[in-house]
Formats: sequence, structure tokens, C-alpha cells
Amino acid sequence: MKKNILIIGAGFGGVWSALSAARLLDKHDNHSVQITVLAPQAELRIRPRFYEPDVHTMLAPLDDLFAAVGVTFVKGSADDIDAANKQVKYLAADGSKGTLSYDRLVVAAGSRLIRPALNGMIEHAFDVDQIEEATRLEKHLKSLKDLPDSAARNTVVVAGGGFTGIETATEMPARLRAVLGDDADIRVIVVDRGPQIAASMGDGIRPSIVEASEHLGIDWILNASVASVDAEGVTLADGQRIESKTVIWTVGFRANALTEHVNATRDPQGRLHVDGNLKVLGQADIFAAGDVAYAATDDLGNYAAMSCQHAIALGRYAGNNVAADLLGVEPIQYSQPKYVTCLDLGAWGAVFTEGWDRQLKLVGQEAKDLKTQINTVWIYPPVADRAIALAAADPSIPVA
Repeated sequence: MKKNILIIGAGFGGVWSALSAARLLDKHDNHSVQITVLAPQAELRIRPRFYEPDVHTMLAPLDDLFAAVGVTFVKGSADDIDAANKQVKYLAADGSKGTLSYDRLVVAAGSRLIRPALNGMIEHAFDVDQIEEATRLEKHLKSLKDLPDSAARNTVVVAGGGFTGIETATEMPARLRAVLGDDADIRVIVVDRGPQIAASMGDGIRPSIVEASEHLGIDWILNASVASVDAEGVTLADGQRIESKTVIWTVGFRANALTEHVNATRDPQGRLHVDGNLKVLGQADIFAAGDVAYAATDDLGNYAAMSCQHAIALGRYAGNNVAADLLGVEPIQYSQPKYVTCLDLGAWGAVFTEGWDRQLKLVGQEAKDLKTQINTVWIYPPVADRAIALAAADPSIPVA
């Protein structure tokens, strides 16, 4: 009777877990283990690109790839993990309920943007977290041309000056001009709690963000936070009012709530603490990858971020190790000491850094060319060719 590896999620962590597990089973010529991926869609949604236009095209179908490597796909949304009985309950696309059994489980269910309980936040704010929300924003932006010229129509407010907020804001002038024309009096405003522009990004990268903001005409309101949102704008905590038809929330990510169904230690973002092999601490048969894993990247105290850079590598290691656990062979300890940042800054260019202290390496067009390569080639899954796909899933391949 075949044993079952079940992987929850078809994001970067889930896809690469499946490919890597298939790779190790193939390497050992083992045909007695079945790999199943459970996810709402058989597609890898390229989430790091959702700040760009044409967001509906930013996905990669997975049916042919999974078929090529012998992975079974089940369409559904996991809603419960029963570790005692080694079962995952899920809701199928038709509304029916199902149950999948496993011998080993990889939780790679990703993360979500959490909107705070502020007046009007759910009804009137936009975000670029999921493809549906990013598509809703794009439709809204295109509809602005049908409204009369006004400050509210021409103004976009981005709440949060972190990575997502900066990329969203710096892309916005071009997106607005594409809709409203070059003569429109557009305004893009970043509202951030920090004391200075891009305070969380470090001093090495800040000057480039400041220069790009000035070049693109992006205003920053610092030491500020949003108090409420409505159809005509946003009110800040200090009472300041900004008229805007478009308020975009970019702050506050949390691991999928499914992690709460696992009896284990979680970090403040809900990520499961894992050992060096990415097995969830206190669980014999459950591994974690991607945004749900709180994993040490090195021996210096650094931990994986919620990013595709880490999710791809975490998936490769988790998939290898979950298969190794069933095969009874040595696992490979997760290690990803190199960390890079490639931040898109719209028409100004981009900035590329290395190290957790973000040492500046590339700026402007040179960094933009690298960012384009990352966004359009590197983070996409391999072609649906068994040999190519399995070779690409080797954990020894550096991601950054």
C-alpha cells in the first residue's frame, strides 16, 4: 500500500515542496509514495508582482507540471488538520467536504494581509495581497477616467512604507498616467508610522528610495497612521484629512490561520517553529515551508522572511526532507545564509542589496534589469518536463 505525502498549498513553498519530494523519490527509484497537493487552484500565483498592472496574467498553471512529475492535485481549501489521526479536512470547489489522509504532511498554506478593524477599512480600502484584490484595484484604477477631474480622483494613498508599500507607490504614477493621461494632476502619498522615509529598510537603501520618491513626485506623511477610510478619502490619527478615491492598505501579514490547528509553538506572525530539517517542533509527521515556517536561515540569528526568496528554498528543503523521512535516508539541514533585497522603484529604476544589513550593490537601471529578470523568469516554476523540473528542485541550488 502506498504511503502519502500531503502538501497544503500551491504557492512557492508548496510547489517547490512537491517538486523536491518527487525529485528525491525519483533519485531512490521509489514508486511506493504518493505526493498530493491540496490547494484552491492548480496555479502558482506570482504574488510578488501584484503591485504591477495586468495582474490577471500573473499566474502559472500547474496541471501539466504536476502531471510530468507524478504529483496528484486536489482542488479544495484545507480547513482543519487532525494530527492525531493524520488527516486534513477540506472544502471542495463545489461546496462539499472532503478528507485526505497522510503519512507525512507539509503545511505550506502561505500568509495573508490582515486589515485592522478601522472604520471603512473593509468596505473602501484596496490591497495587492491576493490576485482577486489586486485585480479589483486594477479595475478601479481604470474606472477613474470616467469620473470628473478632482483631487480625490487623482490622489492615491498608500498606507504603509515597507517593501510592498514602496513598490506599490512607486509604480502608481505610471499606472495613473496610463489611465488619466500625462496632463492629469496626480498625487501619490505614502502614510507611514516611521520617523523618516523607509525607516524600516535601513540606511544603505534609504537614499535611493528618497531620490526615487522625489523623482516620481511621491509624498510621504511620516509619524502618521490611518484612523478611518471612506469612499472619498482617509482620515489620519491626528485628524488630518486626505481626499482620495483610492486608498491601498499594505501593512500586517500573518501566516494562514491553519497553523493554529497544529499543536506547536508559533511566532507573533503565526508561523510554526521548525527544526533545522523544517519539521514542526513537537510534531513527528508535520513539516512547514514558505510563509508558515519560522525557520533559522543561518547560525547568526537570522530567520526566513515572508518572501518568495525564502519560500522557494524552504520548499525545496521541506520536500526533500519529508520524502527522506519516509525513505529512511538522511535529511538535508536547511541553510540559506545569503539574503538579498531587490526593490522595484517604478520608472526611476530599482535598488539591489546584499546581506541582512542591506549593503548597496546595484542602483537604477542596472538594478531594474535584474528586478525584471527576477519577476519574469526566476520566480516562475520550471517547464513541464520531468527531468528539467526535478533537477530544478535540488535543495543545493542557491535561490539568492
